[in-house]
Amino acid sequence: MAGGALFALVAGVLPAAATAPAAGGAEGQDGAEGGGSLVMVLDSSGSMADDDGTGRTRMESARAAVGTVVDALPDGHPAGLRVYGADRPQGCTDTRLVRPVGALDRAAMKKAVAGVRPRGDTPIGLSLQKAAEDLPEASGGAIGTRTILLISDGEDNCGTPEPCEVAEQLGREGVGLRIDTVGFQVEGAAREQLECIAEAGNGRYYDAPDADALARQLQRSAQLSAGGYRLKGDRIEGGATTAKAPSMAPGQYLDTIGPGEKRYYAVDLDAASTADFAATAVPQPGAAVDSLDALSTGLVYDGGGTCDSDTGRFLQQEGATPLTSAVARIPSEDGDRRCDEAGHYRLVVERESKKVSDSARWPLELVYGVEKPLADGVTPAQSRTEYGKGDEHAALPTGDPRDVRGGTGFNDATSLGRGVWRDRILPSQTLWYKVPAGWGQQVRYDVEFANEPTVDGSAASSYGGTQLFTPARFPVDGGSGFSSMTLYSGKPAALRMGSVPVAWTNRYESRSAVRPVHADGGFYIAVTLGAKAAEIAENPRIGVVLRVAVVGDELAGPQHGAPALAEKAGGAKSGNGGNTAGAADSGGAGGAGWTGIAAVCGAGALVVLAVGFLLVRGRRRTGRQTTGGRA
Repeated sequence: MAGGALFALVAGVLPAAATAPAAGGAEGQDGAEGGGSLVMVLDSSGSMADDDGTGRTRMESARAAVGTVVDALPDGHPAGLRVYGADRPQGCTDTRLVRPVGALDRAAMKKAVAGVRPRGDTPIGLSLQKAAEDLPEASGGAIGTRTILLISDGEDNCGTPEPCEVAEQLGREGVGLRIDTVGFQVEGAAREQLECIAEAGNGRYYDAPDADALARQLQRSAQLSAGGYRLKGDRIEGGATTAKAPSMAPGQYLDTIGPGEKRYYAVDLDAASTADFAATAVPQPGAAVDSLDALSTGLVYDGGGTCDSDTGRFLQQEGATPLTSAVARIPSEDGDRRCDEAGHYRLVVERESKKVSDSARWPLELVYGVEKPLADGVTPAQSRTEYGKGDEHAALPTGDPRDVRGGTGFNDATSLGRGVWRDRILPSQTLWYKVPAGWGQQVRYDVEFANEPTVDGSAASSYGGTQLFTPARFPVDGGSGFSSMTLYSGKPAALRMGSVPVAWTNRYESRSAVRPVHADGGFYIAVTLGAKAAEIAENPRIGVVLRVAVVGDELAGPQHGAPALAEKAGGAKSGNGGNTAGAADSGGAGGAGWTGIAAVCGAGALVVLAVGFLLVRGRRRTGRQTTGGRA
């Protein structure tokens, strides 16, 4: 499994550190969301004048590390710098914004940090309060990642306001706000306080025992912030009760959801169409979660009764990832069930969280799509419930990998075709790709995590994971021989994943590996690296290779006896199932009359049972209609 592509990674021919997509505000009438910003809060207290063990002061190493971060940020990314303890020998109000948050000016940022001299006290709590005020609200009501990145070599010595309490309040009140902390040569109470601040502030603590680690960990935090999930949709506010549910037409929407909260949405369904609903919660990457924290969806009809329900869980405790749950109203073949009727229905979305988990409100991206029935007289092809040539033994592409940069989520997933692709991934990050598959075809891929130099003495282990989604953002379970998660310790590790062939009548099957695979279009691949990989790898990002195949001939349609599409000049199919890079439908709507906007869930549904991981898929489905498909 760890073939030539991984050897190429080890040999050092990885692409240069790719910059994350530039952040922006709301775009166009559909309200694309991407606003984000960063303010670094740099400890300039007297202890930063101490030698860091290399003959340089801690402040000199911090200046160099901040310069490395600035060089790696995307052009124009809003960034600023605040310091504390820099202006006088004593004083618990000594905090100052030396570079306001604005479009990145690398030279000005480096000049600002070069002028900082360590002198005074450590008013961390007050500096966090001020830093939150430094970060501008995203324009146009956008939801972006607003990051406070605290770099400190000690604990707060002022006491009021108490840093962890400040972080908890900011984390609870601010949608999209995260506080990351980097401890530079800290231990004991100082480290515990920085860990507490990060956990309470929806972020991560990064340990930096030396100057190299400081530069590495600062890059990880800043680039993770700049590459946050790009949300998209029209604003909607779900009701707290069924009576207050807002009406929702097919399309894509944005809401938020808090711990223990239910949100209700009203929809009117006809008696013939399939209706697909997917909800994706987008917590801050790596924020504190329990393995059983969940996002659930249900579809109920007026008067009570559930047509379909689904629950997605993180099933790991390393940190939050995007989490998707999806349900469908699929009219039965005989049409005599209560959920087949035209009428009023309610979509219910619920978030379950433990008390120790992230308490912030999470952005919630909803998609509602409608698949029209086949035309009168069209007999669909028989369901395809077996993997056949696309099983775990399928021959996948070989050869030298081509460089690619994965997207931040469903909305900007990078289009891929058949081939070998090479990327780099941060701890806590999920990268997204989209692969077209036509009628009769199936997506089959491997993910290989690279052999990486590790931190001296590191005994930590993390995970690498993947999840496949349909054009309607339904998670696809893997069959025997496939796995969604593997342990990662810096050594090569690999995963196999794939789908059954796309067939219209798969919708009548009961298995979660088959039922969702019932319409052609762009299938989504999500790849995740666990948060604890930050304790393992020396490089800020680690290498990852995808071997992607689309197995089988693309058929002309979903009907029984449909012929295979003829190839055009150059070998591409005349439909959307060709294997050329970029062939995927970037518009989002899949085939077969699916009129919503397509999307994807993150690796929150990925799991393993080893070193604290569960090796079972954490989804529960009830109340669905299951009838056998037939030609």
